[in-house]
Amino acid sequence: MTHDNAAHAHGADQHDGSQSWMTAAQLLQDAAPITVPEGASAMTIHVAWEPGDPGTPPHRHSGPAFGYVISGAVRFELEGEPERVIEAGGTFWEPGGDVIHYQDGNALADAPTRFVVTMMCAPGKPMLELVGEDELKQRAHLRAPRPAG
Repeated sequence: MTHDNAAHAHGADQHDGSQSWMTAAQLLQDAAPITVPEGASAMTIHVAWEPGDPGTPPHRHSGPAFGYVISGAVRFELEGEPERVIEAGGTFWEPGGDVIHYQDGNALADAPTRFVVTMMCAPGKPMLELVGEDELKQRAHLRAPRPAG
């Protein structure tokens, strides 16, 4: 959003005080398109992984999830995308639905990692669902090639 668009969207012409609010926010992530399940709920959690912790086993969410790495580095991998490391100050998102989230662990062997994530959940569905070994085998062809080494 440009400076002028921000001012217009927030009715800046009706505000007589400081204009610092127009430049105080920094865009960290712009995810599109997203699909939010009708009637979804949302929750924001703080995750703290000890050094080298592999994180949550392969799983999925019923709706989109948006995260920000506070400290350390997250090893992140979604089905169909190559594994990547997101360092402190970086963001990530996943579309939810059928997509498998393979990794969200600590990429550092010598320091903890902390991140926050806001997840949207379809009504009547769990916020996180682990994916079984049989399904992982059936969908192995959808996983990006593993890094060498």
